[in-house]
Amino acid sequence: MSDTLGAACAYHEDIKKSRFEAHAGPVASVAEAMAFFAAHSDPTATHNCWAYRIGQAYRFNDDGEPGGTAGRPILQAIEGQGLDRVAVLVVRWFGGVKLGAGGLVRAYGGCAAQCLRLGPRVPIIETVAVTCRCDYAELPLLRARIAQAGASVQAESFDGDGVALALAVPREALDGLAGIVADITRGRARWQEQDPPAS
Repeated sequence: MSDTLGAACAYHEDIKKSRFEAHAGPVASVAEAMAFFAAHSDPTATHNCWAYRIGQAYRFNDDGEPGGTAGRPILQAIEGQGLDRVAVLVVRWFGGVKLGAGGLVRAYGGCAAQCLRLGPRVPIIETVAVTCRCDYAELPLLRARIAQAGASVQAESFDGDGVALALAVPREALDGLAGIVADITRGRARWQEQDPPAS
């Protein structure tokens, strides 16, 4: 199990008259990562370099720095700390002193790593989408047991037959919660795991 950031964080450092400012945050999709970069980029800066990792998907951008000296070290900082579903942007204002390729790698990678160290970590809990049904009278008890299992109710719809629930259930709690729901509803829950959306 890997971790992600619990909240966005930032770090800045001056290295040989250049200012480096790192921003890191949790992201669940490529679109969220790109929105994070857009929100924190500075058009007045010399370079806005970034990287993200979301599961098997990753990308990095050197934004005009020599190839491999900015985006890749940022990605390596993410991977080096065992993080996933994270985006990191490092903004640089050039101060007139060239750092050389090795200096750039250390500056971008080091700022990204320090920023990530400052951020709160939370474990990534894999969840499964489940639908089930219950009677109105069973709903309060069912809600309590769902919460105790670490699951959450994503949606509820009410009709003449009772309540239809859409749940996000931690994978490790799936079988246990299915049994509890079956007991509460006396087997009428129609518990059904949903296929994950195609990526």
